[in-house]
Amino acid sequence: MPASNRSIALPYADRFATVAPALPGSDLPWLRDIRAEALARFRRQELPSTRVERWKYTNLHQVAAREFAAETQQPADIKQPAIPAAIPGAIARLVFVNGSLHASASDTDRLPKGVRLMSVPEALTADADWLRRSLDPAKTEDALAALNLAFMANGVLLRLDDGVALAGPIEILHIADTNSAARAFHHRHIIALGNGAACTIVERFAGGAADPYWTHHHSEIAVGEEARCRYFKIQDEGAQAFHIAAATAAVARGGSFESFVLTTGAGLSRHEITVSLNAAGAACRLDGCYLGRGRQHMDNTTDIQHAAPETTSVETYKGVLDDQAHGVFQGRITVQPGAQKVDGRQLNKTILLSDRTEMDTKPELEIYADDVKCSHGATVGELDEDAVFYLRTRGIGLAEARQMLVEGFIEDLVGTVDLPAVRDEFLRHIRDWMTRIGERTGA
Repeated sequence: MPASNRSIALPYADRFATVAPALPGSDLPWLRDIRAEALARFRRQELPSTRVERWKYTNLHQVAAREFAAETQQPADIKQPAIPAAIPGAIARLVFVNGSLHASASDTDRLPKGVRLMSVPEALTADADWLRRSLDPAKTEDALAALNLAFMANGVLLRLDDGVALAGPIEILHIADTNSAARAFHHRHIIALGNGAACTIVERFAGGAADPYWTHHHSEIAVGEEARCRYFKIQDEGAQAFHIAAATAAVARGGSFESFVLTTGAGLSRHEITVSLNAAGAACRLDGCYLGRGRQHMDNTTDIQHAAPETTSVETYKGVLDDQAHGVFQGRITVQPGAQKVDGRQLNKTILLSDRTEMDTKPELEIYADDVKCSHGATVGELDEDAVFYLRTRGIGLAEARQMLVEGFIEDLVGTVDLPAVRDEFLRHIRDWMTRIGERTGA
């Protein structure tokens, strides 16, 4: 059907019939029906254009114009990229290379009883009934979520029974090295924590600098009563990559969901997080850092729904933009009717290192209750020239002084991460980015 002025036609979706026979579970009637319904839902909307308010600052025409191949199997002759070392202390690891599970590099043998961790193709055999109940097309009113479900080729299923607390993080690593072939990877994660359970997830994305691929991820997370889920993400994909990801989390009574997203890669990236705090005592904390250069476009969009009284949220995003990079932050906090005694706080700060950069920031509060404490704020500016001058009077060069101030600005937030191995990995990526800035400016 023709796209309206609020949508963008995606020719890639027309190849679904060709791709479908090779997708996992193509022999399962129930999954074929789910895929077909999801594709139909996508077709009713297509990709959102910049006339859609939530996509006002991010244009997907570049994605629609690409001829992506939705290959579900790697060519036999493709050279396997080097696999980086695991995060220290990780209790389990799943590694995906060009969208496919790399079994020999993965490790799930040390998981305790009461934990199920597997790829989506494995779950179609080992946990099909639960997976079937979790893949509900009726929940995919969002066009991109529907497209992801239709083309779902892999992903992770993680289930923790009541009371299970993992001693170390679970790492999910994605590496794209497609030899410059334009490919699309559609992954879907389904994560459920039982009452009183606790886990930490560290997800990393890396890719070749010249590879024009599309990473398209969707995660659904259910946090049980008094459970705690921590999710850390490092997105350092190649400069020609497109990275579009969304995570939805539902938090029950006394539960908590914490997220920290570090973005340094991809030519165009967008990470959405939607959290619903559904009962008293539910809480979330959303943090993020974005470091952009060149012509990178980085979009962080969040939506926190306080659906019950006595719920809390804290949100802080910080960014640094150089060259002609474009940053976007859209953060909405909604306090629904009857949700009294809510505490919601939101802050976005961005430093611009060039007069050619652009930052669009849009903090929002929608409050339908009268006994709440909510605040939001945003600042966009250059480095403090007085601080630069102070450092230079101490014999520090201009480029080095700028680098020190930027690191201090970002590392203040990263320092709140209480897992040393994860914090160190974040700092390594930030310092690598700053080193390249220093090389360019002659520090």
